This record gives sequence, structure tokens and C-alpha cells, in this order.
Amino acid sequence: MNKTPPQNPPCRLYLVTPPRFEIDAFADALSEALDAGDVACVQLRLKGVDDDEIRRAAERLRPLVHDRDVAFLMNDRPDLALETGCDGVHIGQDDSSYAKARGLLGTDAFIGMTCHDSRDLAINAAETGANYIAFGAFFPTATKEAKGHPDPEILTWWREIGNIQAVAIGGITAANAPQLVRAGADFLAVLSAVWDHGEGPAKAVRELNAVIEAALEERGAN
Repeated sequence: MNKTPPQNPPCRLYLVTPPRFEIDAFADALSEALDAGDVACVQLRLKGVDDDEIRRAAERLRPLVHDRDVAFLMNDRPDLALETGCDGVHIGQDDSSYAKARGLLGTDAFIGMTCHDSRDLAINAAETGANYIAFGAFFPTATKEAKGHPDPEILTWWREIGNIQAVAIGGITAANAPQLVRAGADFLAVLSAVWDHGEGPAKAVRELNAVIEAALEERGAN
């Protein structure tokens, strides 16, 4: 995930963990997913658990993610991101402030910010210094209650005016991903489409990378 993206960077997968999991079993599933195809980033997003469990998960998962030259981010908690050696943090509008996160993690850390369906929030995040912004939820999702439901056109708008990368999130599957890629997403954040895939996470990653590649060819032709 580049701080200053090259012109027309490809779209890549951004994996988000389930909100709860058994650490050793999930480590195996994550390894399968990462070995199946291109993945840019893994975000550790545990909910309803104590800090010690988050620490244990980070300490177990971070090495296997880094061994594959993939970025490892913490959700919400810049303090735990620093403590557990993450590459950065993803923060929502109601979480830690950008200033606090940057102050804790330093200039080299990746900091992403949720912008829902707001163009103003996206512009503000970029001007503040965020490394990427996230729009969504683009499609219905049971993972969390969405505060925004943007049209894919917002990705096209951002690609034309933005100077940092955009992550699309929310209910993304192999079936609906192509329209987001064609619209201009730099990353597709996926959760259920990978971890709940009927044939396993490796199959899911292969399918998603295949549809991304096909959609990028269409995007390049237009």
C-alpha cells in the first residue's frame, strides 16, 4: 500500500479478519488465503474481546502475514498497533483521531480512515495525511451496521481528484466486485466472501483475483 500511489495502480485484495475466531485455526485459514493469490493487506478486526486476546492474535498472525510480504494493520487501536508491531491502523470516524494515531505510530505507519459515503470526509482525510481512505458499505452486509451506502461512482470521482488510494468495503463478493474495480477502487476489502466461502478461503482468493484481473482489463480499455 503505497503512500503516494503510482498512476493507475492495480486493484488488490485487502483482507479483514472475522470479528471473532479461534487463533490457531484461523492462522491456518489465513495462511491458505495468503498462499492462494495476491493480497495487499490484512486487517485484524476483533470485536467483543479483551485486549489480551487481540495481542495474542496479533502476535500469532503478524509473522505469517509479514513472511509473505503483506501489510498487517490493526483496526481501531493505534496503541495496540504500536505494541504488537503492526504496520499501521485503520480508524473509523468514531475511533481514535488521526492526530493521535499518527503521533503514536510515527510517519512511516499506514493510517487508513473510514469515510462512509462522504466526499468531504475523504478530502479531509487526505488533507490531514491519511495513507488511504475507505468508502462503503457498497452492498448489504451483516458484518456491521453501515453508516453510508455510496454509489460506485464515488470511486471514479476519487480516482480523478484524490491523491491517496481508495478502499471499497461492504458486502463485496466475486459477483459484484467487478463494478467496483471498473469504477476505480484501488483495494477491495473483503471478509465474509473469503472466510465463509463454501470451498474455503484459498478458492475465494483465487476467484476474487481472477475477477479483479478481468475487470482491470476492462478498466484499462475504457
